[in-house]
Amino acid sequence: CASVRDKPILRGLDLTVRSGEVHAIMGPNGAGKSTLSHVLMGKAGYEITAGSVTLDGVDLLALAPHERAHAGLFLAMQYPTEVPGVSIEELLTEALVASGKGATGVRSRLEVEAARIEFDTRFLDRALNVDFSGGEKKRNETLQLAVLAPKFAILDELDSGLDVDALRLCSRRVEAATQETGLGVIAITHYKRLLDELRPDYVHVLAKGVIQATGGPELAEELERTGYAQ
Repeated sequence: CASVRDKPILRGLDLTVRSGEVHAIMGPNGAGKSTLSHVLMGKAGYEITAGSVTLDGVDLLALAPHERAHAGLFLAMQYPTEVPGVSIEELLTEALVASGKGATGVRSRLEVEAARIEFDTRFLDRALNVDFSGGEKKRNETLQLAVLAPKFAILDELDSGLDVDALRLCSRRVEAATQETGLGVIAITHYKRLLDELRPDYVHVLAKGVIQATGGPELAEELERTGYAQ
């Protein structure tokens, strides 16, 4: 359970995500989807009023955001931040060193991963997200995810701003990570098109701060036809 400025947003949300699983969370605006991503990653301004969050037995709520990242949690942001003066390579080098993974060969890893999602390598030396298009920012988020190789990733509307080709490439890269490294995924989305490539094991409907229904990919298809009203 979580509140923002004393207003309850999450009202008893229970979820277990295992390694290699993809859980899609869909729901109307104001349902609490982005609040869930912010609470899990530790954004300031959110009050946890009940419950717990653990990652492999580690109490995430006791950790600062950077410590949650070191524990293996990654957030692909809905609106990626621009960071003038810091390149993608510099950012990921520092992140890898800070997490104890080491940054040997980071440039070659970046180039390999950029090629997998057809992300122009000239962006690797530019300031993070500065003057990037919406699609370029989302490819950049996917690139960071691939290089950092976390245990679990929260994708907050990864499909927002992506054209069809970029969506296919980014979705397939995340899908591949579930197979290659056992990545567990919480994919927050409004649209079924993301799930055509990033195949969910479970689809959850979040509304009024509670998971109202859970099913397989067919639930996303039903929502596409009927909407959320019922």
